Amino acid sequence: MSEGFQAIAAEVANYSKRSLEDHTAAMEKLMGAKSSEKAIEVQSEYIKMAYEGFFAQATKIGEELTISLRKNAAKFDSCAPCGRVCSRSG
Repeated sequence: MSEGFQAIAAEVANYSKRSLEDHTAAMEKLMGAKSSEKAIEVQSEYIKMAYEGFFAQATKIGEELTISLRKNAAKFDSCAPCGRVCSRSG
């Protein structure tokens, strides 16, 4: 299970880095806007990109977590005679 969580942690770290870079780039564009219309356009583009990126990342992490949990659940099953949950490995 720790492998799954490590993969998720790495994904979150990469997303955070990309998000910060995207935010910095958007702020630079915003500071260079020559009109309020251009500033609103830059903000709108950034908000749309950030929203789509966040939900794409959340979906990806959810899928990775589901896969990790399924892999771990497959390691356990019920013992037929007693009904207890036992590890297949021993």
